[in-house]
Formats: sequence, structure tokens, C-alpha cells
Amino acid sequence: MPNRLAHETSPYLLQHADNPVDWWPWSSEAFEEARKRNVPVLLSVGYSSCHWCHVMAHESFEDEQTAEYLNAHYVSVKVDREERPDVDAVYMEAVQAATGQGGWPMTVFLTPDAEPFYFGTYFPPGPRQGMPSFRQVLQGVHQAWEERRDEVAEVAGKIVRDLAGREISYGDAQTPGEEELAQALLALTREYDPQRGGFGGAPKFPPSMVLEFLLRHHARTGAEGALQMAQDTCERMARGGMYDQLGGGFARYSVDRDWVVPHFEKMLYDNALLCRVYAHLWRSTGSELARRVALETADFMVRELRTSEGGFASALDADSDDGTGRHVEGAYYVWTPAQLREVLGEEDAELAARHFGVTEEGTFEQGASVLQLPVRDGLLDAEKVASIHERLLAARAERPAPGRDDKVVAAWNGLAIAALAETGAYFDRPDLVEAAVAAADLLVRLHLDEQARLTRTSKDGHAGANAGVLEDYADVAEGFLALASVTGEGVWLEFAGFLLDHVLARFTDPESGSLYDTAADAERLIRRPQDPTDNAAPSGWTAAANALLSYAAHTGSEPHRTAAERALGVVKALGPRVPRFIGWGLAAAEAVLDGPREVAVVGPALDDEGTRALHRTALLGTAPGAVVAVGAPGSDEFPLLADRPLVGGEPAAYVCRNFTCDAPTTEPDRLRTVLSG
Repeated sequence: MPNRLAHETSPYLLQHADNPVDWWPWSSEAFEEARKRNVPVLLSVGYSSCHWCHVMAHESFEDEQTAEYLNAHYVSVKVDREERPDVDAVYMEAVQAATGQGGWPMTVFLTPDAEPFYFGTYFPPGPRQGMPSFRQVLQGVHQAWEERRDEVAEVAGKIVRDLAGREISYGDAQTPGEEELAQALLALTREYDPQRGGFGGAPKFPPSMVLEFLLRHHARTGAEGALQMAQDTCERMARGGMYDQLGGGFARYSVDRDWVVPHFEKMLYDNALLCRVYAHLWRSTGSELARRVALETADFMVRELRTSEGGFASALDADSDDGTGRHVEGAYYVWTPAQLREVLGEEDAELAARHFGVTEEGTFEQGASVLQLPVRDGLLDAEKVASIHERLLAARAERPAPGRDDKVVAAWNGLAIAALAETGAYFDRPDLVEAAVAAADLLVRLHLDEQARLTRTSKDGHAGANAGVLEDYADVAEGFLALASVTGEGVWLEFAGFLLDHVLARFTDPESGSLYDTAADAERLIRRPQDPTDNAAPSGWTAAANALLSYAAHTGSEPHRTAAERALGVVKALGPRVPRFIGWGLAAAEAVLDGPREVAVVGPALDDEGTRALHRTALLGTAPGAVVAVGAPGSDEFPLLADRPLVGGEPAAYVCRNFTCDAPTTEPDRLRTVLSG
């Protein structure tokens, strides 16, 4: 019989709806029930494409005896971290503070007042490698609750007090200058892996936001080292196993330092961020590899993540059926030499093995290999390679596909909108721009209410119950601003303004200018989460700073500019010390130092040839954070178009920064020079 999760919209919660565990969704009623029964709360947090979440569910939450014990002695609460990043952030901070590490599944024991007192991540069904079994943990916590309640209350109280004392020092509320950005670059150089690209050791994550900083820093200063690190890292990632060599798109991270074996789940946010990075790398260098990867990643998102409502699904699972009924990580993606022969025949299989680095011993489990591109382009017959690629892709499509998490997350769709709009504009792919517009329409229609408040998620055309957090407002604004520049439709600038007004009113500390992850009127948790560091995606804090800055450049709004600069004080404090974890903040700081530049393109019509040439040139400018408005003279679509006439009856571009304007130009070449950073 289904439990209380049967009516939820989260695919992750629905995966647990038939568990014998009597799960509750996160709600005041769950804690009221714990108070009434005088039992602790087991909080289990995960997400639908998390491999070890599935393992623990299968081993423990589907086990009748474990469920019976849980139901007798606990109120069990299941949370999808992608739906409730605020709940996840607060308790993850507690887990990391107490144990020095964290991850998912996250397992936390709480008092009925939601105060944490015991933590862990994955617990096995039997004792293993020094870890207690999940049953042992449940019994131990139950015993402590029954026999040492005062001690439990003391621990819980101390943890909550410690968390309250971890207020963020945001520096001196000034934006970082030349010196801090140079120090950040130096610190990145020290952590850079010159043999393999990327930063640090295994596991290696795609450093999307750091790459954006490096590209902007090179554009502004000409620093060749910054461009080299970005270029080499992008090439190594694209040639490695983390990139899907057949279908396009990136897996979550590489388990090794060489980008060979990925953790196979594919997340929307990674692909949106990386699609944009590769498009920007092409814009800076003209790299054919960057162009190919940007387009293949965009096509992957539209083909495999787009929902029937026009939004983008959150993720594809790491695991899939290996053909024998077992769910195995990577089964959809890996190949043995025998499988190649079966599809291609002897001769082509041998060529494919060389091209994709498939060996008899394999690079993954049980002699299978993750496809890579170890051989440089041009060394093998291109036509033959294209034919092999096509046949392998068709054969792979016959395999059982990984599951898809269909919920639409506002923030991640904002990132996808920005990536698809720009990629479509750069490479003359109007279909990609149309996909970005459709996703933006869905967000406006389904996720925004009359006061322009955002709902975080939707699924199957139904809005979820959870309020948007700072990253939702910031990333959706970022997507709308990119769409405004690409389409010339001022309504997207207007919608971005509505969202950023909420950032100023509900997420910003008026005293310090620091930002909170949840709104002032959001559900009260044991602490109000606040994290400026960029991890898998830009933090709400740095994303908001960047969007506020772009909006101010478009409109001349002083409050938005001031809020952006105050928010970037944290980058002055953290940039020189931990640049890998504040890349998007550093990228925003580059835009501040460059202006950012404001480009107005005026022409008789958007489809006029001269207007199009200037508009495209403006979009391809590498000056950090430049904003672009395009329209007819006298148009009120964009503030930047006011008082901008044609020049001698010709379309013209006006470029300004820091209250100073260049002479208008009708020449794309002249505009290109002005916007080259």
C-alpha cells in the first residue's frame, strides 16, 4: 500500500511511495506527529539520480523488518534536495560541521523541534569497513532517546547554537579589484593540473564557473595563462569519458584525475553551464572542438531533457538495466570490443576501438570501456568515423535508457535558457533560441505568480508547493537577460527586473548587503541558510550579483548596481583564498572592472541585414559581462535605445561604459575591435 509520498510531485519522493517505511514529506504535520508520539525524526535527503540513494533504498527502505522498526520508533521524513535546497543546505552544514564530510544520501536524526543530534550519509544493511549497519544506528539512536534524553537535548542545542554562530564574514563590502583577481588567478595556477587539465585531484568536477572567470580575465587583461588553462581543461574534458562521445552532453564528474571514468548521471545544470562555457570558448578562440561540443551539448539538452511542456528535466540517472534485469551504473554508455564487433563487424570495430580508446582489459568494470577520443582529429578517415558513430548511436538507442527526473527546476532552467539563447545566436540555430523562449514562457506561465514570486519546481505542467530560493530568482533573471539580448524583446528585461526586485526586497540584508538563500518571509528553519560559494552551480549569492550587475547596465538603476557591488564584497574576501569555489563571483567581478559595457544596436528592423550584422557582432564581443540591446530608433523596448538615432540613415551601434560613450559606428569590424575586451 502506498505511503504518504504517493501524492507528491517529486520523482525522487515518488520512487519511495511504495516503500514499507511510513514516509512523511517535509511538513509541520510530520514534526507534530513526532511530538505527539514522543519519538525522534529520521530525516533522509537525496535526489532521483543519486546512485547510493538507490542502493540504500533497496537495502534498507524496501526491507520489511527495517521498515517495521523505523515505523515503531521514528517519524520518517523524506526530502528531495533539489526541491528543498534550503532544508538540504541547513542540515548538510550541520553534517559537515560535525563529521568533516557530507554527501547523499544524507541521514540525520532530529528532535521533534527539528534540531539535529546525530548524522551520517549512507549506512549499509550490515556492518562494513568500520561502519555500523543501519539497523545498529537505528537501535543506538532509539536507546539514547529513551535512556539519555537530556544528553540528546544538550547535543542538539549545542549544534543549533554553533550553526547560529557561523555567520558569514563578507569582507569589507567592496568589490574585488585588480589585485584580488590577480591573486585568484595565481592561486588557480597553483592548483591547476598541467598534465591533465582541471584543478586538484580525483574526483574531478567540471570547473564551469572558474572557466568563465578565466575566459573573462583573458578578455580583459590578455593574460595568456588564463586562456591556456581554460582551453586545455575544455579539451581534456571533451576528449575524456565524462563527455558522451556518441550522444553529446556531460556526466556529473570524473572519478579519476584523467577524465576517463565518469559518475554517469547527467544533470541539467552541468550541461547548461558547460554548453555556455564551450560557446564562450569558441567566441574567444574560434576552436572547432568548442563549437562542436557547445552544439552537441545544446542538442543533447533539447533532445533528451526537454519536457512536453517546453521546460527542461533535471537529470538522467547514472544507472540503467544492463539487459539482464539488473540496474548497473553506466550500462547504457560503456562498450566491450565484442559489442563493437557485433554492431560494426571486425574491420570497423578495430577502427572504432582505436578511435574511442576501447581495449580488451577495459577502462571501467567487467572489461567494458568508457568511450573517449584519445586520437587527434584528422588521423582517421572522417567519413568512416561518422558512419561508425551513427551505427553505434543507433545500437545504443536499443539499450534500456536511464531513468529521467522529469521535474522542472526554475534555477536550472534559467541556466539552460541562457546557454541555449546564446548558443543559438552564435551558431545561427534559431531552433535553439526557440527552445530557450519556450522554457522561459513555461517559467512565466507556471512558476511565476501575480506578484512575480517564483515556485521552485513543476512537473507535468503542475507547479510544486515549494517557494523559490535565491538561486531560482538569480538564475532565471540571468536566463531572461540573455534572452533579452539575443531576441531584442524587452519583455524579458522587464521580467528579470521583477525577479531582481524580490532579491533586493526579500533576500538582501539591508545593513550589510549580504544575501540569504531563502526569503525573509520563507519557512523558518533552525537557521536561515546563507552560502556564497559556488559548487556544482553558481551560488544564489554570486548569481544574483551577476544578474543585478547586468540589469543595472541595461537600465542605469543605481540600487541594483550598488547591491551587486556590495554582494561582491564576499568575493574580495574569498577570491584570493579559495578561487575554485567562487568562480562565478570572480567572473562577475571581471565584469565590474570592465564596466560592464553597454551596447545599443539601432536599425530599421531586426531582420535588416545591417542591423543583424551589428547585433551579431555585439553578441560575439568578448568584453566581460557586456549587455546588448537591439531595436528600432525611438523604441521603448530597452532603456539603452533611448535617444539613439540611426547614423546617416544606417544601422548603428553605441558602446558606453562608466558614463562614457564611444562615437557610434556603422561598421561591424570597428564594433568588433571596441568589444574585444
